[in-house]
Amino acid sequence: MATIEKDGVRLATLITVADRAEGLSFFSEDDDFIQVGMWGYDAGKHLQAHIHNVVPRQIDRTQEVICVLTGRVQCTVFDESEQRVEQVVLEAGDVLILLRGGHSYDILEDGTQVLEVKNGPYPGPDADRRRFDGE
Repeated sequence: MATIEKDGVRLATLITVADRAEGLSFFSEDDDFIQVGMWGYDAGKHLQAHIHNVVPRQIDRTQEVICVLTGRVQCTVFDESEQRVEQVVLEAGDVLILLRGGHSYDILEDGTQVLEVKNGPYPGPDADRRRFDGE
C-alpha cells in the first residue's frame, strides 16, 4: 500500500495486487467518506448475515475508488490547488482510493476496463465537479 500526500494531506491510496492478504483488511481511515476494504478468505468461510444501521452522516465531498479489471491506466493526482503531485500506473487488479484534490486518467491499453465506485447521492455533474487543464 502506498499513500500519495502533499503537506501532510492524504490525497490518494494505492493498493496493488501484492498488498492482498488473508482476512479482512481496510485501507481507509474511519473518517474517510468512502470506506474501502478487501476480503481474502478460503472456501468454507462464512460471513454472518447483517444489516447496516441507519447512521446520520455529513458528507461534503465526493471520494472515488477505481479498480482496474483489465488493462492499464495512468492516473495523475493533483492537490486542491490543481498542482500535479504524482503519477501512478495501475495494472489489472490494482485499486486506487481518491480522497482529496483532483485526478486525470490516461488509458494505456486497448480494452481496458475499470470499475469505479463513488459515495452518493449524485448531485449531477455541475455540482459534483469542476474541470481544469491539469497539464
